[in-house]
Amino acid sequence: MSTEAGLPTLDDLGRDLLNVAGWRRAWSLAMPFVLTAAFFPLAGSGYYLAALACPVALSFLTYGSISHDLVHRTLRLPHWLNELLLAAIELLAFRCGHAYRSVHLHHHARFPARDDLEGAAAHMSFWRAAAEGFVLQPRLLLFALRHRNTDLRWALTEASLVTLLFGACVAATPWTWLPLAYAGLMIAGSWVIPVVTSYIPHDPKGATEIQQTRLFRGRVASWLAFEHLYHLEHHLYPGVPHHNWPALARRLDPHFQRLGLAPIVWLF
Repeated sequence: MSTEAGLPTLDDLGRDLLNVAGWRRAWSLAMPFVLTAAFFPLAGSGYYLAALACPVALSFLTYGSISHDLVHRTLRLPHWLNELLLAAIELLAFRCGHAYRSVHLHHHARFPARDDLEGAAAHMSFWRAAAEGFVLQPRLLLFALRHRNTDLRWALTEASLVTLLFGACVAATPWTWLPLAYAGLMIAGSWVIPVVTSYIPHDPKGATEIQQTRLFRGRVASWLAFEHLYHLEHHLYPGVPHHNWPALARRLDPHFQRLGLAPIVWLF
């Protein structure tokens, strides 16, 4: 897409954008498990706000960044480890990681086509997109079932594990409400996905391919989005891991200006 849009190739921008320091990669991959483990002692000790921060942060750090890198295999991990971590990290959020991959890669190939499930919310009103969050995860699995590919067995296994894990959380309620509370918070956190990942960043009415994904800039927007407002940059260069999106954006800014692509800036 980049060269067709009059933008430089990744070789022109610098292939160092594909590299992530080993310590940073390990830290990112460990954080979902640390946050999950931290929720239970914090909530059990009555530190409810601190406990609530754990699933909120986990929602930001999985679907849109860490799991997303695993979907695209941008962390240069051994294949078996990448697939295992994708399954395990998304399971922490009661989601099917490989169903996510099936839908997300189809989104990259097909947006803004009507058969793009992930991008469908971009065609909706805000409230319809928000309601879509309640049914998105089952629809991801159904998509994976219809489009039988190499991830199907993974997706079916993950769906079974999600069901068993949620059942275990319910079964534990006579002794402790914490597992069910955690499950409820993580499932609720997934409801915002269509709005955040589709409705806000996309414009299916854009005249050209590069105008169908919005360009965002601004310190406030960057802070609110946990440095995850680089959706256009990701569409253009999907092989760049999320750690390097800010650097990618800085290198692309002169090219965006040359093309007359004005960013959306929130406050400043």
